[in-house]
This record gives sequence, structure tokens and C-alpha cells, in this order.
Amino acid sequence: MKLLFFDDFTLGVLAGDRVVDVSQAVQDIPRVGPQDVVAGLIARFAEYRGRLEEAARRGPGVPVEQVRLRPPLPRPASLVCMAVNYMEDGTRAEPAPINAFLKAPTAVIGDGDTMVLPDVPATIFEGEAEVALVIGRRASHVRAAEAMDYVFGYANFIDGSARGLPPAGNTFYQMKSRDTFAPLGPWLVTADEVADPHRLAVRLWVNGELKQDFDTSDMAHRIPRCLEWVTAIHALEPGDVLATGTNHRGLSAFQDGDRIELETEGLGRLRVRVRDDLKRTWARETRLDRQRKGLEGQTPQLTGKYAPAPRARPPAGA
Repeated sequence: MKLLFFDDFTLGVLAGDRVVDVSQAVQDIPRVGPQDVVAGLIARFAEYRGRLEEAARRGPGVPVEQVRLRPPLPRPASLVCMAVNYMEDGTRAEPAPINAFLKAPTAVIGDGDTMVLPDVPATIFEGEAEVALVIGRRASHVRAAEAMDYVFGYANFIDGSARGLPPAGNTFYQMKSRDTFAPLGPWLVTADEVADPHRLAVRLWVNGELKQDFDTSDMAHRIPRCLEWVTAIHALEPGDVLATGTNHRGLSAFQDGDRIELETEGLGRLRVRVRDDLKRTWARETRLDRQRKGLEGQTPQLTGKYAPAPRARPPAGA
């Protein structure tokens, strides 16, 4: 089942290419906001699934292109992102030590929304294509052998980053938790529709040009290990999100006016725009492009505020 929010955060089910309003089926879920609705639904899904299926069969629905899609998890209590969790197409000799970070839930945006690049001296802005899993029941000190039983479903996720912020060594929080830096969606796909989350094709396009193209089989620490490690530190609740990391080789600069599209096999296509009021620019190369050219470091900023000052030419005859 594909669950979503649309228009004024109305709960819907995607039936083919039509969105069916199923909000009446969950009217008894206590809520303050839409996250309460989806979290309550997830926690008692066995009870509600039949109601949702019946509502989806009976409802006429409207074409998905005629509604405004919203993030399917608008404000997860915990948004955990795995760090350096891919083998980078075999270029890493061994997995990096397992690691993760928390990203601000207020950074979440949905399909059709805009990622806004802030006025900060980042060396580059990037967005990482990722598969996110959604927790189905309270998970604390979960054993890897049982971890998949705690997964409710999956969604596309983009981990926005403002890299290179000063001071050196004190940047991770301010790099990752910027407002709008967590696009999620376009819908939430229940786990029964994903045969193997470790065999999914993940692709990200910038202005129609394919930049990231990898498979989740390249994941270094797989989902059971990630859940075991994270839940040994803190509990995860129904509706919480765990993003599983990315293959960094296709990362490139996000810039003003960019159209970003992320599609994971079976999870739909997430589309967002990028806005930068400062109109900064970078070359359109990926990290892999630079490696092939023998260049080190990230793509340098070319123009705009915070761009490096051009080197002065030596005097003639010097």
C-alpha cells in the first residue's frame, strides 16, 4: 500500500495513478497534527488496513497530478541518517565504522517543494539520494535477526548538506539540519511491497541529467545492523525515519533553479526544486568526474558570494 498526504494534509492512498481520500477511515486516531495521524495509523496498522483498503476501493479518487503532495512523514520525532554507509562501488577497501547523525525533523519537505540554500559560507551544497525506512513499532535494543520485523515501510529521501562551513571540525550539525534539507516522499510504501530493500536501484537526476546511479546492494552496513546499532543508543517509535546512506561518487552541486528528481525502484519519484537567492554557481561535475580527472577535493565555487577570490597574476617579467 502507498500512503500519502495531499492538499491540506489529507490522508490518501495511491490506487494506480489516482489518489483516494481515506481520511474518514482514521477519524478516531487522536491528533494534533498530521504526523500524529500517520504515526497512529502505523502503530495500529493491522487494525486499520482493512478500512483503508475498503475506502480505496470505493473512493473515486483524483489523478495524482491534480493534487499537491505533502511529505508522508511531516515531522518524525526522530530522523536518523546513516553516515558513510556505502562501499562506493568497491572503491572502499572495507566498510567505514558504523556511524549516524540526527537531522532536524523540521527540515522535512515533500514532493514539489523547494530546497532553499541559505546565506552561509558553504564550499558546496549537495543532496544525497537515499532510501529511508520507517519504523512500525517501538524499537529498543533490537537484535539484528529480528530487525526487519520493525520496518513498516520505505520512502525516497534526500539528505541535503552545506559542506565546508567554519570552524573546521565543528560543522556537522549546521551542515545537515538546515530548514528544507530533508526532502521525503512522494509517498510511503509499506514493506510488503518491497521484496528486498537491499536490491533496489536508486537514481537521482539534476535538470534531467543522471548524476547518482547505484544499487542498495552496495550498502556497507545493512538495515538489520543499522537498526541494531541505532536502537542500542536510543529507542525509535512508530513513524520515525532512518535514512540508510548514499553512494557519494555521483554527488554534485545543487544550485539555483535546479530540478531534482529521485527515483528508487518501487518507491515512486520525488521531485523538488532548488532556490538560492545569492545565485551562486559551481561546475556541473560529480565527485567521480573529478576523480577521473585526477582532481582532489570538492568542486570549487565559481561565482557569487563566498566564491574564492581569483589569484593575482604575477607582474610581467617576474
